[in-house]
Amino acid sequence: MNKTELLNKTARDADERLLLARAMDKMELAHQRSIPSCTGFLSPQERASVESLMNASGHPRHLFFGGYEGAERAVCAFLPDWQEEDDWRSGEDCPVCALRASFPEDASLSHRDFLGSILGLGLDREKVGDLLVAPGCCDILLLREIEDFLLLHLESAGRTRLKLKPIPLAQLAPKAVEVKTIRDTVATLRLDAVAASAFSLSRGRAGELISSGKLQLNYRECVKPDRAVAQGDVLSCRGLGKCVVKTVGGLSKKGRTMIELERYL
Repeated sequence: MNKTELLNKTARDADERLLLARAMDKMELAHQRSIPSCTGFLSPQERASVESLMNASGHPRHLFFGGYEGAERAVCAFLPDWQEEDDWRSGEDCPVCALRASFPEDASLSHRDFLGSILGLGLDREKVGDLLVAPGCCDILLLREIEDFLLLHLESAGRTRLKLKPIPLAQLAPKAVEVKTIRDTVATLRLDAVAASAFSLSRGRAGELISSGKLQLNYRECVKPDRAVAQGDVLSCRGLGKCVVKTVGGLSKKGRTMIELERYL
């Protein structure tokens, strides 16, 4: 398929088509000029869209990287055949870097405070990755192209003054993810049944959330309660959080399917 045919097949609306067209431009640049190329930071939903494009394109060589393992926002990098992934991550071609913003520990600053201050400087969201907020500091993942700009202009978050300095990615200390393991049985691996188990809902209520577009399967909206769910799938629901299907087992004595879920707290 040519570029237009791929976009017609994978893009669901105009915004997604623009996102995927830009990703394809980066992919073609890496292939034609044999140099590394990458997108800006992608949200989980955008990453899922690009993954679908890569699957439809025949799985060209690419990787997602957000500065540390498990990053929520990540760039999609397309590498030439001569470049190893580890060399790219640790070399000058990698555009991801980090700044540490320090502030008094008694200041109650949140993710929203930092994101609002950064975007208030006129920067696009795709230039900024995860914000790791902890007492007294916030580690900001960003594209190297805006590093000097932030060092010069990001002076405060809320009403609190900040002190910024670059730090190596190896010094990042993301907070450990807290999860709750749920072991249950379901009559069927339909989305409404698994979502009911994941978020402690009745199956009817889960179906209502799905039909109203409030629940996503693998970060993409799914309004079909009877959609099949498989091991490794991610369910996220507005206001209720995120859950991963870790394992799908055999049948219980009552003929129900045994599942193990991890719900993010």
